Amino acid sequence: MIVDIFEYFKKHPRYNKYIGSDFVLVEYKCPLNVEEFQLWTKSHLITFVISGKKDWFTPNGSYNLKSGDAIFIKKGVYTTKQYIEEDYCVMLFFMNDKFIRDFIRENELCYTEAQVEPSSDGVVKIDTDNSFNTLVESIFQYLTMNRSIPQKLIELKFKELIFNIALNKKNHGFKNLLLEISNSGKSNIKQVMNSNFQYDLPIRGFAKLSGRSLSSFKRDFKEYFGTTPSKWLMIKRLEYSKMLLDRSQMNINEVCYECGFKNTSHYIKSFKSKYKLTPNQYRAIN
Repeated sequence: MIVDIFEYFKKHPRYNKYIGSDFVLVEYKCPLNVEEFQLWTKSHLITFVISGKKDWFTPNGSYNLKSGDAIFIKKGVYTTKQYIEEDYCVMLFFMNDKFIRDFIRENELCYTEAQVEPSSDGVVKIDTDNSFNTLVESIFQYLTMNRSIPQKLIELKFKELIFNIALNKKNHGFKNLLLEISNSGKSNIKQVMNSNFQYDLPIRGFAKLSGRSLSSFKRDFKEYFGTTPSKWLMIKRLEYSKMLLDRSQMNINEVCYECGFKNTSHYIKSFKSKYKLTPNQYRAIN
């Protein structure tokens, strides 16, 4: 199962964190035995690397992060790889759609200095400077204090950090993404499903990525696709696996997990039910 990092950090008592009404701030030190895994987040995320290295992978490319680097990540599913020879410590700044819409509405600066452009990826690198680093350090100090901090103060520091990024002329891609998110409302179901069908997400996870409740997601999905999410996912994953059997050298186990199936036996049984052949039999005659 893919890790829901927003819920993991929100509920886990181990980490220094602050939970606001529409945002969560976390200091995270990753254990050295975690090298590569898939994750998903229903909230958007700024990650700032304090120490260590990590790669983030999207369908369109990869982002190599080291100490001092920061990126903005739209809600979605991602694969990461950590370099286990050194400790990885990071500050994570989660924010939901409402937080971004409120920030844009309250601050016309972003409207006047950025043009809305469609983004080709869910990730954009953030240019950092001394003022950015100073703000992150001040937020870090608040998170590690052993006394109650007023939510308004933390929220102001977080918004100041977003302002700092947006005011940097090198970060117009960040402002464009904020505007795109602010203007989008509910996400396009077709885009959400076609971008993430191959991941082993629960139906509730797809609903959250689309900005809908489970019931409204199922209703809108049926109206758009004419079937249920479970049936659509099964057909889409089987078609994708068939393509991989034709065009790749992956073994059956690799194809199974690449397509979002939980185990090989279920994949083989489902494939045979649809195509009247096992995956190995299909590959042998094609």
